[in-house]
Parts: sequence; structure tokens; C-alpha cells
Amino acid sequence: MQTNFTPERLASDPRMPASEKILRTCVHCGFCTATCPTYLLLGDELDSPRGRIYLIKDMLENGKPATEEVVKHVDRCLSCLSCMSTCPSGVHYMHLVDHARAHIEETYTRSWHDRLLRKVLAAILPYPGRFRAAMLAALPAKPLAPVLGLLPVFGPRLKAMLALAPARLPTRSAMEGPRSFPPSAGRKRRVALLSGCAQPVLDPAINEATIRLLNRHGVEVVLPKGEGCCGALVHHMGQEHDALAFARKNIDAWTAEIDGQGLDAILITASGCGTTIKDYGFMFRNEPDYAEKAAKVAALAKDVTEFLETLELAPVRDVAMPIAYHSACSMQHGQQLKDGPKRLLSGAGFKVKDVPEGHICCGSAGVYNILQPEIAGKLRERKVGNIERTRPMLVATGNIGCMTQLAKGFSDKGSGVPVVHTAELLDWATGGPLPEKLARAGVEDRPLRAARLAAAE
Repeated sequence: MQTNFTPERLASDPRMPASEKILRTCVHCGFCTATCPTYLLLGDELDSPRGRIYLIKDMLENGKPATEEVVKHVDRCLSCLSCMSTCPSGVHYMHLVDHARAHIEETYTRSWHDRLLRKVLAAILPYPGRFRAAMLAALPAKPLAPVLGLLPVFGPRLKAMLALAPARLPTRSAMEGPRSFPPSAGRKRRVALLSGCAQPVLDPAINEATIRLLNRHGVEVVLPKGEGCCGALVHHMGQEHDALAFARKNIDAWTAEIDGQGLDAILITASGCGTTIKDYGFMFRNEPDYAEKAAKVAALAKDVTEFLETLELAPVRDVAMPIAYHSACSMQHGQQLKDGPKRLLSGAGFKVKDVPEGHICCGSAGVYNILQPEIAGKLRERKVGNIERTRPMLVATGNIGCMTQLAKGFSDKGSGVPVVHTAELLDWATGGPLPEKLARAGVEDRPLRAARLAAAE
């Protein structure tokens, strides 16, 4: 794509040269439109990556404030990044739309109710204590969601928030940090594990299972002091300053561990967080005090399944049951991790089934299912329908947002198919307890194979 940025315009914003380079990479081929979920649903080219690129180019190149039209179409983007998997030219759409969102927040005044909702989400979701309190407050209001959904202005979004809230909140985990979990046998490796913000509130069993699994295979797990939200949530809402502040805290916390006892990896069990953390090097490229540290952290960051593939897992249960693997967009498109989780699950004994239209987003996308509930709902229904076509006993995935979104979809259809994190299933297959979600769904525990268990020990 030909661009006409002036030297003055390129020098006006340190983000601009990277965006100009991305724009010049685009060749207008339109391959991206074929895999874009919003274009698939809405049929409007401005709701496709190619259309949004034209809007963003005009806005950035000419130094224009964001218009209502630009905001509408950029807001509808899920940041699923399916377009990046499809693009033959290597257009880094993620960095471009991130810049566009930041520019929108800097130059456009949203409606008062939109600003209020975004401020509430940013003030609550990245903080586990506040989020837990909000979830507890939501429980008694949950049955009122259909009525509250009729309210003007806030109704649909309030209904979406209450609908996504769990019917019961898990008890607080006894394995929260900061602390370390050494293996019972000799230590082979040492890793940091991102606790996350929403995940330990909604499903603490994920990190508990991950710690047990790693410990059994000789890996020490540390939950570092000072670590918190990765910044992805506010980053995707264009709140760049706050996103970088969250990221700096994590970089400092992990750097202290790297410089102390050392780390073999920084593991993430929520793939949405993983995509952002792996991008820290780019995010801090213009900050001399953090550029090197951020790049080192990004290089060490791995989805938990990436790291597990480097271990020799020892399955000790017969778990030959049909499961559907839902690959989160942040996993398959953001991090380009497509087959590893399926290999691990198959190696553990599960009969893994691919989901039709597996490349299409489920509609979760951070807080997208709250900000754009109508589109997110249609994508959820489409995804759940495709999963049901595989006739699975359960669904495996690697992202808490997808788990929440899909569980809501199955619940709406009166289905009892449980949605379980990949690490929980691998923990169970290698000697850990039956995941609670499976127990509630009536799945029976499988006995340990004594001979294999002895060999594993």
C-alpha cells in the first residue's frame, strides 16, 4: 500500500514509523476478509481488516482525530488476529490496530455511558480482590439479568456482564502467591507462573493443576512478588499508559527472579495474556530503561503447553474419551501455537477432535463480549454449534475467556458439556485429581495404572 506520511508526521509520534511500515506491507489482496469473524457476520468491508486498514491509514497519515465511523468499525474488531494467520504479505495487523485504539482514546470523546463502562471494567477486572468482590455482588443480581437487560443505555451490556458471571464462585485458592512450590524430588528446572487477574477468581483450579503437574515432573514453580495483570485488558481498550504501567510491574517482578535464582521460562496459562507478554519487547522498544529487560522477559514467555512439550509427561490413567479442542484465537493466531496442545492431549490418551471452523473466534476476546454483546453472542452460538457437531464428552482449551464464553453457550442450550483447561486434563492424566468440572458433569475418575505410576516415580 502506498503511503504519504510526511517526515514531520512520522516524527510526531514514536509509534508512527512502525505503523507506516505495516501499512506499506499491505497489498490489498483481501485474503483477510475470508477469515474475519465480523466480516463473516456483517458483510461490511469496513468490518474487515482490509476495510479497517483503509480507515486507520487515513486517520494516522493525515493526523485526523478519530471519527464516529472509525470508532464504530475499530471497536467491532475482536483482535482475534485470524487475519494475521491468513495474510500472505505478513501484515502485522495487531500492532496497527493497537496504535489505532490508542489514537482513538487520545482523540475521540466517547459517550458518557461508554466511558463509564470502560472505566469500571479497567478499575475492576485487572485486580483480583476487586474482581472477586464484584463477582460476589453479581451473584444475587444474576437472576435479574433478563429484566435489567431492558433498561435503556446500559441494559444490553449489563445483561451481558451478569450472564457471564458464574452461578457459583470458587473458594479462594490455598496456592496463591507470592511463594514458590518446589518439586518433591530433585529440581530440574525453575519457572515463574503468571497468576493472572480474572483467572484466579473465576477458576483457581487451572493454576493449581499446572503447579501439581510441573512439580511432578521436577519443575519448581514460583509466583513472584509484585506480579499482577499483564496489561492486556486495558491495552485492548486503547489505554496504553495503563497497559504499560501493568507491564512494567511484571517486568520488574520477573527480572528480580531472573537476576536471583534464575528462570528457565515464564509460563502463562491464559493465552490472551501470553500474546501480550510475548509482545513486551515491541511495546517497550522506545523506552531505554525497559527495552532490554522487556525483550528478555518476552523471550522467556511461553504458553504452558509450549513448556510441557519439552518435558516427558507420564500418563498413568486411561482417559480414552472423545474431546473437542478449542484453539483460542490468542493461541493459534496470536502466538501461532496450533498443534502442540493437541499433541499433548493425544499423547496423554485423549481422543482429540478438531472443531469445524476452528479458526473463527468464539466471541470472547477479552471484554469484547461485554462491549459488543450482540456480535459476541452470535459468534458464541456459532462456535458451540460447531463444537457439538464433534459429539465430545468435554471441551479442552487454554484461555479463561474462551472457557467462560463457551460455558455460557452450552448452558444456554441446556448442555452439560464441561469446558476444561488443557493443563487440568494433563494433570489428571498424569496422576492428579479428577477436575471438579468433570466430576460435576458426571465423568467418573479413572484408576491409576500402578505399573506406569511406579515407572513414572
